[in-house]
Amino acid sequence: MSQKIFIKTFGCQMNEYDSNRIYDTVKKIGFIKTDQYEDADCYILNTCHIRDKAKEKVYHEIGRLKKNLRFKIKPLVIVAGCVAQAENEEILKREPYIDLVIGPQAYHKINDTILNYKIRKRKQEETEFDVITKFEYLSKIKNQTKKISSFLTIQEGCDKFCNFCVVPYTRGPEYSRPFDQILEEAKQLVDSGSKEIILLGQNVNAYDFEGLRLSNLILELEKFSNLKRIRYMTSHPKDMTNDLIEVYKSSKKLMPLVHLPIQSGSDKVLKLMNRKHTVKTYLEIFSKLKKINPEIKFSSDFIVSYPGEDENDLNDTLKLIDEVKFINSFSFIFSPRPGTVASDLPIINKKKSLEKLEIIQQKLFNNQIKMNESLENKIINVLVENRMDNKSKLFGRSEYMTSVLFNGSDDLIGKIVKVRIQNCNRNTLFGEIVEQLNEKVA
Repeated sequence: MSQKIFIKTFGCQMNEYDSNRIYDTVKKIGFIKTDQYEDADCYILNTCHIRDKAKEKVYHEIGRLKKNLRFKIKPLVIVAGCVAQAENEEILKREPYIDLVIGPQAYHKINDTILNYKIRKRKQEETEFDVITKFEYLSKIKNQTKKISSFLTIQEGCDKFCNFCVVPYTRGPEYSRPFDQILEEAKQLVDSGSKEIILLGQNVNAYDFEGLRLSNLILELEKFSNLKRIRYMTSHPKDMTNDLIEVYKSSKKLMPLVHLPIQSGSDKVLKLMNRKHTVKTYLEIFSKLKKINPEIKFSSDFIVSYPGEDENDLNDTLKLIDEVKFINSFSFIFSPRPGTVASDLPIINKKKSLEKLEIIQQKLFNNQIKMNESLENKIINVLVENRMDNKSKLFGRSEYMTSVLFNGSDDLIGKIVKVRIQNCNRNTLFGEIVEQLNEKVA
């Protein structure tokens, strides 16, 4: 008899990819996916360690689970992901309700770990870095994701050691998956109906397998006739090499939105962060890409109030935002991550930090809304992904990853359609299907 498994996923797109691959894996030992955690025989919390208080969020979630299931048979409870990697045995000691701890490089062991627990009832943690074996194992299990837009991890880990970042400690050193292994998984996704593939990595543009780079991978994916769009994230400016930039000249499927985190517009702060790039080198990348295609847009990540940042540094960041006109970015107040170089640095006053964040976000949000408003009364190409949960509208995305809602029939799902944008807010475009296909696309 099948048992039910539920995974709650926090954090990045890579965690979402990992959760989907866990579902594919545990099917082999008789588990089926459920969307109702109350019915689950196994409950997995796939965690993220990037943002503030990540560890405490784990215990809060487990506490909520205990309360809600107090009148039910306790499920097998597993903490996975980056918090599991960082905290390992400490999690088992602190919270008896948790049965197993599995790090992100040990997912190939999850079936054996679950089966062993069922026999011996012995709590354990699996947090060894074994990324090569993991992907060799997963390559033998079909990726059964049936989404129109699908994630595909091609690279994991980081060798950059930015002073604020925990990734090198939770995901390990940079590792690039074998080229043919990636193409085979991409084929599985396209054969299952994916029209867009988003290539993932902690430093996705650091991908290098036996001299084959991200640029080579994009050009190979270009040959998949049923694949309509290609994206990649997250990139590091240091790895934005000329061969990757040149791909934007030839690729017809690579989307014109470049997510390239800079973190700060101040060279002083970038040096304090150990980012290994300058504002000048970032702007050189920007200029090269805009010269290839003026319609290319940028998005980014910003850390506000990094220790040592002053008003001049804030102004430098605001100046950079004005120059690049990022259309969609993420911004956060610095929060120290245990084990990183910056973990013990003095924190800037919280009230002042919130004021800085509001200034940065207001400028970023203004760029975002201006971009969306510029599309009103214009026709754009939209890849239709699904129908909204409330069944009222179709949901799709523009070439710039912006959400688009409109009326239409389900037979449009998976197709690229022309939509006239009628109005918008900061995050979403609203429009109608264009029947006259000879009308000009914006």
